[in-house]
Amino acid sequence: MRCMYCDCTESKVIDSRSADDDRTIRRRRECIGCGRRFTTYETIEVTPVLVVKSDGNRQAFDVGKIKRGIVKACEKRPVPADKIDRLAEEIAKRVYNSMESEVTSKEIGELVMEGLKELDEVAYVRYASVYRSFKDISSFMAELQKMMEKKGN
Repeated sequence: MRCMYCDCTESKVIDSRSADDDRTIRRRRECIGCGRRFTTYETIEVTPVLVVKSDGNRQAFDVGKIKRGIVKACEKRPVPADKIDRLAEEIAKRVYNSMESEVTSKEIGELVMEGLKELDEVAYVRYASVYRSFKDISSFMAELQKMMEKKGN
């Protein structure tokens, strides 16, 4: 780490502590050359993942969008906020762990639906109704029938 005051490349770490919910390490350093102190932050470099939309457009992956969709589906349902956060983080981990530079919005939607099915069935049906764009009541009922059959097994 190069000192911002004298350009010396030697410094010693005086103090280290985690910051930003354990996603960053804050280090207090002292320059060996001039003795002045400065602070550095160390974070994990995340490779950007692009989401390929159904119309072919690409945009940066945003876990906030996933969380907002889950929150909307779980509105007025007895689903704790920490479970919503955990589901959104789990989906983000799966996207980043896939090691792909691009992921389709369809794949993300399926991950959300899979998680919602375990979390809350009503939230799952709400999300599916928007995600799958049910054209009429019969397509909606077909999805409900599938759920009822699986629950019966």
